[in-house]
Amino acid sequence: MLSDELKDSIREAYGSIIERKSLTPRWGQRQMIAEIANTLSNIALPGEVSENPPAVCVIEAGTGTGKTIAYAVAAIPMAQALGKRLIVATATIALQEQFVNKDLPDIRQSSGLEFSFTLAKGRRRYLCLSKLDRMMAQGQGESGFLPLYPDEIGTPSAAEALPVYSAMLDAMGRGQWDGDRDNWPDSIPEDIWYGVTTDHSQCSGRRCPNISQCSFYRAREELQSADIIVTNHDLTLSDLALGGGAILSPPEESIYVFDEGHHLPDKALSHFASFCRLHTTIQWLQDSKKLLTQSAPVLAGLQSLQRPLQTLPAEMDEAVASLQVVEQVVAALFEESDVDDSRDDQRLRFEHGLVPAALMPVAAALTGQFQKLTSGLSRMETLLEEALEDDCAGMDKADIETWHINVGGMLGRAEGTLALWQEYAVTGEGEVPPKARWITLLGSGGQSGFDLRCSPVLAADILQECLWSRAAGVIVTSATITALNSFERFILHSGAPRDANYKVVSSPFDYANATFIVPAMDCDPGDAQAHTEALIDQFPKILDPAEGSLVLFSSRRQMLEVYQGLSGELGGILMQGDYSKQEILRRHREAIDAGRGSVIFGLASFAEGVDLPGDYCRHVVIAKIPFAVPDSPLEAALAEWVQAQGRNAFMEISVPDAALRLLQASGRLLRTEQDTGRVTLMDRRIMTRRYGSAILDSLPPFKRQLG
Repeated sequence: MLSDELKDSIREAYGSIIERKSLTPRWGQRQMIAEIANTLSNIALPGEVSENPPAVCVIEAGTGTGKTIAYAVAAIPMAQALGKRLIVATATIALQEQFVNKDLPDIRQSSGLEFSFTLAKGRRRYLCLSKLDRMMAQGQGESGFLPLYPDEIGTPSAAEALPVYSAMLDAMGRGQWDGDRDNWPDSIPEDIWYGVTTDHSQCSGRRCPNISQCSFYRAREELQSADIIVTNHDLTLSDLALGGGAILSPPEESIYVFDEGHHLPDKALSHFASFCRLHTTIQWLQDSKKLLTQSAPVLAGLQSLQRPLQTLPAEMDEAVASLQVVEQVVAALFEESDVDDSRDDQRLRFEHGLVPAALMPVAAALTGQFQKLTSGLSRMETLLEEALEDDCAGMDKADIETWHINVGGMLGRAEGTLALWQEYAVTGEGEVPPKARWITLLGSGGQSGFDLRCSPVLAADILQECLWSRAAGVIVTSATITALNSFERFILHSGAPRDANYKVVSSPFDYANATFIVPAMDCDPGDAQAHTEALIDQFPKILDPAEGSLVLFSSRRQMLEVYQGLSGELGGILMQGDYSKQEILRRHREAIDAGRGSVIFGLASFAEGVDLPGDYCRHVVIAKIPFAVPDSPLEAALAEWVQAQGRNAFMEISVPDAALRLLQASGRLLRTEQDTGRVTLMDRRIMTRRYGSAILDSLPPFKRQLG
């Protein structure tokens, strides 16, 4: 497939970018282009049967490689030649907007390649005109709709919401706003926004009377013709979870690029987990029953709906009664178990994912009840869809639409709840790998009650079924994919084919410009109190108050204790939690620009995706090797499974995970080819424990100063 003509096209595009932008050609960038082009050449042409290895390429490209140019220059001509659509998925909306608004226009202008592109976002980023119309028509901010996320988002007051809704309607009417939340000039509070947006379960789709003005569908139409669709991991995985082709193009017709691809396995797990919050589910069922009862006179003209309208309220009562039994069973389980009373939210994890015998019978009953509910609601939704298309004498189409949206929302939630009870109606024995099952007693944030959850512990089977085995081609790239100089961790978690193309492309940075320091200490983090006291003692000596520093902690408690223990010895500390992440970074840059020093104290979210080049960060301090917090139910379940097979979970799971996180944290230092500085690790275990040398050797080739 990789013809000489195609090779020339790729070479010319890259050469043109280098020349027009006055860039220096980078060996790693050229290597990445070649690997991607060669991998995608394994895709069979229409009508052909390929015996080639899978068109899957996993590339770790160090910071500064220029990944965006590399995968664009290689994948765009290849996708066009193969007649496939290129789907570029980034980890965040901010990154996808940069790619659409800056990177792709720049590449198109300077490469000579001709291509079209568009941005794809989920329904929840767009206004639902039907909901907005109803909010305004009611006049009190009451729409007659069930809330979209009643467990998480409250209902705003009419005094707060109606002025915003009125301004939205006016801006839409004047053509000054396209219904995209990200294009609204002001920030919109979550509770106000969720009153006028929707998800796929509540959307009437092509039957909606507002379809011709629908912001989401207008944006979606552009997806049908664009060469490149830019989106994020969440939307891509949502589409794959729906079978593929629901929002984006079908996997068989798509080449995917997952930028920041080390997030892919965790993102996939979140899309295939299930949960049920008992108290709010009971409340939702009671609200739904009340709403259905209210709908009876309005929908009296639709004879076919009368049976479900009569049977569903009683079925909801049965489900409520069963959920109340579950509350008693779960409360008894907590009383019988040792839980950590010091936590606001106490948690009970079931070893090996095995469901307690006391819980299974009522879970089986709820499975049957929610199957009946989903069946009845699905039938009702279908009948309402048909009514929207028919001319129903004497029936107000707006009323039918309202109930179609409500029933769709009920069905979506009922299906999600059914998925959870199906997972608890079985023993859990024989699952390979096992699923993680746990219950949390909520006691913070003004909430109470029990939250039941179930999740796969590995995304390998999920991604094999919906991505690796179906996509025409997949490129996964990130600055941090390997752990301990191996792709094994990524293969374990993602299920990526072993015969895929795996490549490490080194960074162009000169790591000899930076020093990795492990200072002399008479304790290690195994003694938490002594280690905290040592940090308080050493920080004034190692942190230069006149420069930009980033101090990364694995524990919020230790961060707070060190901050309090310094008692003002270090001026200009900005601590995570005092301000938003963006505000901390803004204040930090402002201080450095003004010639003052600034120190950021942060947790894991500051160890990744933070870009502080030059003087903004000359020193990264890492409090300890970032081993995972041991109370994560998913990681505990995975470790338990590995251990049960006679393997060493600490060496197979914990150490590679920690090595990857340490690599990410160290990567905050050098952000440009001119950067210099030092990384200080306040943890002597990297020198004294048997796993330490493997972690040390997986770090970039900094100069070393080991005390």
